[in-house]
Amino acid sequence: MTDRTLGSVTPILTALQRLISVVAQLRDPETGCPWDLKQTAKTLIPYVIEEAYEVVDAIQVGDKAAIAEELGDLLLQVVLQAQVAQDEGDFDLSTVANGIADKLIRRHPHVFSDVQADTLEEIHQNWEQIKAAEKGEIHDPTRLSPKLHKYSRTLPPLMAANKISQKAAKAGFEWDSVDGVWEKFHEELDEFRTAIAQEPKDNQLAELGDILFTLVNIARWHDLDPSEALQSTNRRFIHRFEQVETLAGRPLTDYTLDELETMWQRAKAQLAKAPLSSSEDNS
Repeated sequence: MTDRTLGSVTPILTALQRLISVVAQLRDPETGCPWDLKQTAKTLIPYVIEEAYEVVDAIQVGDKAAIAEELGDLLLQVVLQAQVAQDEGDFDLSTVANGIADKLIRRHPHVFSDVQADTLEEIHQNWEQIKAAEKGEIHDPTRLSPKLHKYSRTLPPLMAANKISQKAAKAGFEWDSVDGVWEKFHEELDEFRTAIAQEPKDNQLAELGDILFTLVNIARWHDLDPSEALQSTNRRFIHRFEQVETLAGRPLTDYTLDELETMWQRAKAQLAKAPLSSSEDNS
């Protein structure tokens, strides 16, 4: 540990211990907060997801104060989950912290041991082999499906689709050109229309999923991030909708569809003249 690191340890540990004590008090059976006391690991899942996304949003915006605040909210979820587990006699925060520290040391032998790894590819291969050994698995670089299963389980659907598409293409499961992907898209669109008109909801959902997955592949061919694209569209829609509400002055249900379309185009034009930050794209 360097002198610079040693100098910062005490205030960091003091701050962390303060947070741990605050959370423990909130979970105290006699004097704690009723809301915190009723929480379980499962009931807290939505907050873990929400706080993680708010961290990402703050980083994308580039607001340093917001990043620090949102990281704090996410850290609270880690400490709170650990406190719930401790209250139930499962594990505590020291188990969590020591576990990840041990894992990092094991998976970075080129840093913490005498293993030689000169390239990123070698580092990645070492990581995967060590990871497989930890789980009692045989690391088979020729089989991709175990990773794809994990992406499907652990990532948001659109992000998982993009990751699965990238990995499958890298393994050779790929069209000869983007024209083939476009042909697939039109094929899937026709099948979706047929399903909507004639088939049960399970088939409709399956065909809709096929369209979305094909669009993800088109995005990959053009080096576009589908999650970023959809997030940008969400922001544009919200800002235009907000502007329409401002222009309307009364409930939108009072207007005809043509009147709403006229206000939408006005909102779009007005926002185009006053572009927002990169995180609130109006393009």
